[in-house]
Amino acid sequence: MFGADKGNVATTDNRMNGKRLKIGIVQARFNASVTDALAEACKAELLALGVSDKDIDHITVPGALEVAVALQAMAEKSNYDALIALGCIIRGETYHFELVANESGAAVTRVGLDYQLPIANAILTTENMDQAVARQVDKGRDAARVAVEMANLLESI
Repeated sequence: MFGADKGNVATTDNRMNGKRLKIGIVQARFNASVTDALAEACKAELLALGVSDKDIDHITVPGALEVAVALQAMAEKSNYDALIALGCIIRGETYHFELVANESGAAVTRVGLDYQLPIANAILTTENMDQAVARQVDKGRDAARVAVEMANLLESI
């Protein structure tokens, strides 16, 4: 049971301890005003959780569909404890929204499963820009917390 004290890193007291963790962030530049805010909130939360600035690698890619390829390249390096996907897909008038949202989400999940590496998926999928802006800070922070917690959990298993 998660949180049970078995003398491991992922006890209730230490599951949010980012010290000693190496985290990679992949940020889509499309809808940059939102993704920049996601990245800023994410990095600030990682630092607050104890992750050292030197242990955070942050790269950017053109859009949400390119995020998974960069995550895969980072995962292949095998020196990350967790990865974070940041992006913003806003519904338009065509089916393109569904394609990008579904395919990017599936690809991010596949990379995590293939490499047994936690990936916090904070690629927002919203109906409009107002919804994206309303979520950008909280979801950036949430992604940092998920990455740290899951890295500690997997280390303890």
